[in-house]
Amino acid sequence: MAMHAGELATGYQTRGVTPEEKDDLSPVTIADKEAEKLMVARIREMFPDDGILGEEGADQPSRNGRRWILDPIDGTRDFVRGMPFWSTLIGFEVDGVVEMGVCHMQCRGEQFSAVRGEGAWLNEKPIHISDITSASQSVACISGINNARVLPFRNGLLDWVEQFWSVRSMGGCLDACWLAQGKAELWLEPTAKPWDLAPLKIIIEEAGGKFINFDGGSSIYGGNGIGYVPALEAVVRDLLART
Repeated sequence: MAMHAGELATGYQTRGVTPEEKDDLSPVTIADKEAEKLMVARIREMFPDDGILGEEGADQPSRNGRRWILDPIDGTRDFVRGMPFWSTLIGFEVDGVVEMGVCHMQCRGEQFSAVRGEGAWLNEKPIHISDITSASQSVACISGINNARVLPFRNGLLDWVEQFWSVRSMGGCLDACWLAQGKAELWLEPTAKPWDLAPLKIIIEEAGGKFINFDGGSSIYGGNGIGYVPALEAVVRDLLART
């Protein structure tokens, strides 16, 4: 399903699309809308009692405790500029707990996935976080630097990041998956919706990482999050204390 949605979106990207602006000022294109329609139609056909929550408006109540959480194009800004850093995200929730996640990067030929208790994969190959244990050797990925003003610890952020070996900001889905496959050790997302976090959180956790909200919780509904290798627990707690 993710692959087919990605193929459909890539066709639009190749031809070129003109974005519209949503109420929250984020961009949306016909590709976002059509890719979500494709996935919704497939779910309704195969699992008519399942609930659906989609970024582009899909909202079907669940009659059995199961719900699909969809982001047809995560990284629409990259998508409209012709960059290959966007993905199709699918999370599968059962009784409020995400049990499966898929991050399909059509342009990169990469599909990350995870099932609770069974591990995480990149294109069918198992992946795991890195074994780096110090911030001085770690790569930190901080998404949405332009939204840093919303961070409760914004005044201490620059001092905090100085301890890292390197800092990158390639976008939520890519940063999170780099963490899961051992190419980075921390991913910070200042603002996020459930469809942004549902698959990425479980992919990180099943790869051996941890996920926390700024308030200390660990929910896809927390509006933000930090994914990290367990060895950086104290480093993350230090950041959260800088409010």
